[in-house]
Amino acid sequence: MKSRSRIVSKLIAGGLLLLGAGAAAATEARQTAAPAQSSAGPYVPRQNDRPTPIEGDEPGFHAIFDSKTLSGWEGNPTYWRVENGALVGEITPDSVIKSNTFIVWRGGRPRDFELKLDYRITAGGNSGINYRSETVADTVTPANEYAMRGYQFDLDGAKRYSGNNYEEKGRLFLAVRGQVTRVVGGRPPVLVSAIADAAQLGAAVTDDWNSVHISARGNTLVHMVNGRLMSIVIDDDAPNRPVDGLLGVQVHVGPPMKVEYRNIRLKNW
Repeated sequence: MKSRSRIVSKLIAGGLLLLGAGAAAATEARQTAAPAQSSAGPYVPRQNDRPTPIEGDEPGFHAIFDSKTLSGWEGNPTYWRVENGALVGEITPDSVIKSNTFIVWRGGRPRDFELKLDYRITAGGNSGINYRSETVADTVTPANEYAMRGYQFDLDGAKRYSGNNYEEKGRLFLAVRGQVTRVVGGRPPVLVSAIADAAQLGAAVTDDWNSVHISARGNTLVHMVNGRLMSIVIDDDAPNRPVDGLLGVQVHVGPPMKVEYRNIRLKNW
């Protein structure tokens, strides 16, 4: 009997050991699986995380140019057309202008937003992307219904101005490429900091397609080209700064030129 009891005791003990091992294994499995479960939940910052790029656009961007027609856009058809999926502005020897003229997006008056697009321009061309702008009377060419006043992402084929913040028909140069500035009114904008050498930033602009990213949030205006920061304006000139307005793109006075815009996307905040 004693021997049989010892055998039963050993069997029970062995079973408990097996159960304990099984429970430990299950716990270990749950602990191992925990990161996979948490990855589907809210993001939790980790000490070794660093900013990283994403593929494509962040959520919220939508196209404002359909790549086929000028639907939603208004400008002089002498200078503007759609060609090969791009919004094209062209000045020919027969249509040289005396005043800058724009094609204007009539789909809204963005206030706080991000705008992304691609552009390509001929070597002697000059253009710009206006935002928080208004159409105004043109005293030089009264028949020009599409003159604009407002912030402008400046760009040109010679890459002298690309990335500047220039207020068309307003306060003019608010920041040139490579600068962080503060606009206070009553004097030229204050240079707060240098981002990088202007010529080095200009080298990031190609002779082919370039990607533009404009961020306008409150009184802070950020211009980027091909992933490079070009200029930042902090506009503290409250009586003179626009808070919302029209979007438009420009053909500039000067020699014959051609500029193309495509993949125009807007995100409102």
